[in-house]
This record gives sequence, structure tokens and C-alpha cells, in this order.
Amino acid sequence: MEPRFRVRLDELLDDAEVRPGLLRGVPARLEGFVRPFAASLGSDARRRHATRYVRGLLSNLGAKTAEAIAYLHDRERQGLQKFIGQADWDHRPLLAELARQVAAELGEPDGVMVFDPSAFPKKGAASVGVQRQWCGRLGKLENCQVGVYLAYVTRREHALVDVRLYLPEEWSRKRMTAAGVPRGVRFRTRHQLILDMLDESGDRLPHAWVSGDGELGRSSWLRRQLQGRGEAYLLSVPPNTSVRDLAAEVPYAGCGRYPKAPFTRVDRWAAALPAAAWRTVEVRDAEKGPLVVQVARGLVQALTERRPSDVAELAVAVRERQPDGTWEHDYLLSNAPLDTPLEEFARVFKARNRVEECLKRAKGEAGLADYQVRTWAGWHHHQALSLIAAWFLTRETRRGKKEDPGADRAAGPPGDRVTAPPAVGVRPPGSDPPNHDPPAAAERGGPVLSLPAMQTPATSAA
Repeated sequence: MEPRFRVRLDELLDDAEVRPGLLRGVPARLEGFVRPFAASLGSDARRRHATRYVRGLLSNLGAKTAEAIAYLHDRERQGLQKFIGQADWDHRPLLAELARQVAAELGEPDGVMVFDPSAFPKKGAASVGVQRQWCGRLGKLENCQVGVYLAYVTRREHALVDVRLYLPEEWSRKRMTAAGVPRGVRFRTRHQLILDMLDESGDRLPHAWVSGDGELGRSSWLRRQLQGRGEAYLLSVPPNTSVRDLAAEVPYAGCGRYPKAPFTRVDRWAAALPAAAWRTVEVRDAEKGPLVVQVARGLVQALTERRPSDVAELAVAVRERQPDGTWEHDYLLSNAPLDTPLEEFARVFKARNRVEECLKRAKGEAGLADYQVRTWAGWHHHQALSLIAAWFLTRETRRGKKEDPGADRAAGPPGDRVTAPPAVGVRPPGSDPPNHDPPAAAERGGPVLSLPAMQTPATSAA
């Protein structure tokens, strides 16, 4: 092992040691921690239930259900079960307080809002939102519920701050009524749920980027909506996404229109890039040494959903060497400025992976997947309190490490965040695709520039 890696390993091992007294006072801190979240619940009994439930989610119970948590506190199960599954309290003020705290303690102007769906396998058909659909946890179509999560990621830390339940289009109003879904709730695509969370939390969380896994970038509609909101995005796309390299030199026959490069798969486009187009970037320190990736980019016109994009975008390719010597590749689309450093793309790309760490912690340590509720209210009550419990763990971890001397400093105002400039335009081919209902919020993006009016950059990094 190289000396610099050994030094970093020793530092990590030192951090792993729990110092005597570090856990002293945790119960009292937890009581005070829950208080601002429970303030909106309306009654002392509900506030006590909320505190007990969060304490149970943070316990060493094998299955952190309302029944098990009630018995842990030597209480009758009906009271806590009713509080979670039937009571009419609103979970949204609790999530608003969560976002406020996360922004105050972790906020940075160039923060990243990362969206990711996560599935919960279910056997029955009565639980709200259950349908045979893709379950990433199992890697196949399965009977499950799907939540769409928002994680906030900065250099300081990362935390889940919001969630939406995906209701499949096949769900009838009769099934919704039986599961307690409010009458005003209608079918919304996962992309629309993402925009709902962005519209609600975007001004609360200082950020410069929107990112996401799960092939979010393949939706041209979502990318246009983000552009219209002035959001800079870096979104994953499948390797078979078609792109046209706008910087490629195509032989001209001397008459007629200048020819364009043909569309090709983005993985083949990346494989054909010259060696000079790739830059090695050290993203951050990790447990096994510095996290290093190679990044390349190029100006392209993407072909998604069987239609060419009406704006030019940056295709970003990231590759990371695996222990067996092979390369793992990822492909993304972005509307970021043309001179965005490759180091910044690498940072945002790796920030995207933090949502998986957040979900792993919430499921493994805060009972996110341990619920036994069937109703709309019960699902959202459990999810909100689980995200709050996970945030307590994050705060306690930061308290123990004391690595961030500025952790208590408030973040800058939302107006400080960097927004995306107007995208570089291609000739618009048409209007929005069918079967999508764009949200009513007015678009804030400026006019696009036509391709002839711009200089095409080289694909290698500046």
C-alpha cells in the first residue's frame, strides 16, 4: 500500500473508534431533536407517539413495526398503530422542517439534488400503490410499492429530505378509496413526482445541480422541464441512447447542404473518443484510497423517445477501473455551460451515488422498509418519521467526527444558487410528446441559441 493510502487508512480507523462518553446524553438529545418535528402534530399524545416511534426506529429491533415498537416501550399496540396508520395528521410539515434543518447544517450553493426511485416488495394487493412493476431491489418485475426519493448532497454530508409514493396508472379510484388515497390525488408519472418535489424543496435547499439515476435522462420531457426551471442537470441515460456528435467533421461533397454526423449509440460514441478527450479526476478520498474516475464530454444532439432533442446538450462519459482491471462506464446528458470543468461533472456524478448510501442507511438503521401499513396516510407517516430518524443518525455521526467546523453555520439564501443558462438550440422539431401533462408552473428559461450562431467546442476538457 502506498504511504499516502496508509495515512488515510489510519485516519479512517481512528474515526471508527467510539470514544468513551460519545454516546452519553443520546436519549436527551433525541427528545430535543424530535420536538420541532412533532410541534405540528397538535396534541401532546401525538407528540409522545412520534418520539416513541422515532426511538423505536433507532432501536435494535429486528422488525421496526408499530406493534414491535409499542411493545418495546411497554405500551399497548393499538395506540401507536392508530397514530401511524389511521390518524389524520399531516406529514408534510415534518418533511418541511427536515429540509430546513438539512439546508441549515449541510447547505452549500453548489449542492446537488439527487432523485431516485426505490421499491419495496409486497405480497398482497391491498397495500396502497402495490402493483406488479419493476423492482430494482430484486432486479425483476415483482409485486411492490415504489417511492421516489430526494436526497440532498454536499461536500459536508448527504441526507434524504423528501419522498413521493408512485401510484400506478392501473390503480382505479375504487382501489384508491379503499387505501385511503385523498380524492384530489391523481396518477402522476415518476418524472412529474420529481418535479413536484423540486418545486416544493428547490428554494429550501441551496443547490446548483439536479441529478438522478434510473435512466431519468432518457425523458426529453423531463429535461425540457428542468431547463425551463433554470436547473442545471446531469442525468443518466442508457448506453443505447442515440446521439449525434455536433463537433464531428463530416466530408462535404461541395454542393447542397452540409452533411451531419449520423446518430450513434452513446457508448459507441464514447468508445471512439481520442485518448486526449479523457481526463483523470480524483473526486475525493475513500476508504480504499482516492476515488478516481476518467471523464470525457462532447456537444451532441440526443435522440430520445424516438425524436431528436430540440437543444444541443453535453454528453458526459464517466469510466472507473474495477478491481479486475476492466472499466465500468456511465453515460449522462447535461445542459451545463460548455466550459464546465470535467472535475465538476465527476463531483456531481459521484454525488448521485450518495442517494444509494442514504437509502441503505435508512433501510438498515432507521426502519424505512419495516412498515406494516396499507393506507396512504400510514405509508407517508412511516416514511416521514423514518427519514427523520435517519437524519438524527447523520447528525450524531457528524457530532462524533467533528470534521466540519462550519456545520452550524447557516447556508446562503436560495438566491445564491447557480442556475442553468439557456440551452444551446437545435432547430425545434415539434411540441411536447403526448401522454404528458406538464406542470402549471411557468417556465423561467430564456431563449435558445441556434447552432449556426455558436462555436462548437472540442470534446476534450479545457
